[in-house]
Order: sequence, then C-alpha cells, then structure tokens
Amino acid sequence: MEAVTYSLKNTISQTEVDAGLQSESYAVSVGKGSKMELPSAFSSEIREDIVRDAVHSSRANRRQPYGHRNHGGKRAPQAGMKHSVEWWGKGRGVSRIMRKTGQRTAAQNPHTRGGRRAHGPMVEKDWAMKMNSKQKRIARDSAIAASSNPEFVALRGHKFDSALRFPVVLDSYVEEKDGASETHDLESIPISHATRKFVAIMDGIGIGADLYRAKNGRSIRAGKGKMRGRKRRTPKSVLLVVSDMGSLAKAARNVPGVDVVSAKDLSAEHLAPGGDLGRLTVWTTKAIEEIR
Repeated sequence: MEAVTYSLKNTISQTEVDAGLQSESYAVSVGKGSKMELPSAFSSEIREDIVRDAVHSSRANRRQPYGHRNHGGKRAPQAGMKHSVEWWGKGRGVSRIMRKTGQRTAAQNPHTRGGRRAHGPMVEKDWAMKMNSKQKRIARDSAIAASSNPEFVALRGHKFDSALRFPVVLDSYVEEKDGASETHDLESIPISHATRKFVAIMDGIGIGADLYRAKNGRSIRAGKGKMRGRKRRTPKSVLLVVSDMGSLAKAARNVPGVDVVSAKDLSAEHLAPGGDLGRLTVWTTKAIEEIR
C-alpha cells in the first residue's frame, strides 16, 4: 500500500499595525510530495471488538484507588457513623439495632436513615484489566487502518475537505519570507508563532474546519467534575503522530481538541478515543518509518 505525501510551502507576509509593530500572516500552499510505502498496519483487518477491549483495558489501568476512609472513632468518624448511639439490650421486644442515645431512632446501619453504606467501594479493589501484548498490537493496527478510511473518519463526526487524501502524511516544509526560501525539518519548524503556523498548515491541507468544530464545541461539564479541575469538556479533533516531540508537537498541543503522540507510544486509545474508530490522524514521514 502506497501513500502520496503532502509538501508544504508557507508564505509569510508582514503588515505594519502600529509604528514599528509588524503583524505576520501565513498562507500555506499544498503540493504533491513523494510516494512512500506504508507499513502493513495500514491494511490490517479492522477488528472493532478488540479495539474496544483495548481501550477499556487502558482506561481501567489508569483508575486510581477509590473508596471511603476507615472509621476512626468519634474523632474521625466514617460517613454515616456520626451519631452517639447505644444498644438497648435483649428482651425488650424490639430489634437489636443501635439507637440514638435517649431515642428510639435507629442509626449507624445500612438500612437506617442517615446510616452508612452497606457495601461501599473499597480502596483495596483492583480495577486493572490484563490484555495480551499481541491483542494490543492488533488493536493498534486495526485503529490505524480505520483512521486511514475516510468513511470511518466521517462517521466519527470529523470535518474535512472531500479532496483530502488518506492517510494524511506530511513531508517537506518550506518557509518563504521577503522573497527568500528556507527549508526546515517539519517536526522542528521555527518556534516563533509556531501554533499559528500549525493552524495554517491544517487549513492548507483541508482540516481547519475540524479544529474550529472542536474549539466551538467546548462546553461546561455536567456534574461534580466542574469542582475537580475538569470544568470544560472539549471534543476530540486531530491526532498528530510524530517521531520527535519537538517544536511542531509543542505548537500543536496548544490547540483545543488536538492531541500529540510519538509513534513509539501510539496506542489504540489515541486512535480510537472511547473505543470509537476513525479518528482524524495526521502523520509525519518520520513517524510512519517508526511504525514499520
């Protein structure tokens, strides 16, 4: 299986917005690059069941211990155990349950008002899910194959131009400024205004609409997660796969919804968040070579 890469040319123009203050604008033109042979993973059989199992396993292995703290007596009581209680003893024709001091009201039992939970979550529980390494590999390859299929990508809700070639592989990068051209390694583009350059590149190849979909789709999360450092929910957009976490990776991760991962760390969860196949994925040629 072969793929035609994208060659990029970024034309930088400057306009004076104030005395001595220059503003740069970027116009990225896209051309056909070289042909390259793709690894066998891109033509793998798509196994949605294995991908879902792999994502479920990955998420389960990240779970933190969760449960109530132990009952520490009156100084540090467990939830539902914060009452002063006594036992009436036997022979009074009532159940042998703890009751609030001086009252008939039962307390500190699972079936009483304001009582503790019967079988609450325990910190000792192991949430981990084991999965064979071969299954993980099959899941990753299946997700790669699905991300190269425009039908799967469109079903996931991503926005892209109809002329976009899959898989999306970026090759060379040239910057032209004041009539002078300079060639850069794509993964090490000049760090100055690099995030704006990344957005211009995505606009140039026909993926810009998906970046705006993720940015405009941010919403306030329902529930108590708002109090716990995850107030906003952001839709997943482009996944950028690189070989080296250089300036391009640093620039892309600033954009809402965009995730960046190195090829050696790529997993099914990156390519199919939530177990749903077909994430819009952009590769560099160096990343493709590492997948082999």
